Amino acid sequence: MKLKYIYAVICLFGTILPFLQFIPWVIENGLDIPLFVQELFSTRIGAFFGLDVIVSAVALFVFIYTESKRIQMPYFWVPMLATLSVGVSLGLPWFLYMRLVHLEKRA
Repeated sequence: MKLKYIYAVICLFGTILPFLQFIPWVIENGLDIPLFVQELFSTRIGAFFGLDVIVSAVALFVFIYTESKRIQMPYFWVPMLATLSVGVSLGLPWFLYMRLVHLEKRA
């Protein structure tokens, strides 16, 4: 299986798996951002994962921006938007997919 298809499958799982937890929470609580933050940081382990994802997202944005400029890849903002709307679990594999497709076209 080609690497770009593996990235595409990871994008699918990276969207579905987090939303399987998030959508029922939203149905139950609505888009209550203060409650979301409170529950995310209500335990040390939750805070650990929350902060880990936030730092990872910042690092991913830096990587996406600098690598996209280096290889002159357009639409670098799309995986950034995916990261903000779903998470690193979608943004990272989407960027890797886009990068691979861009490099294949250039070759």
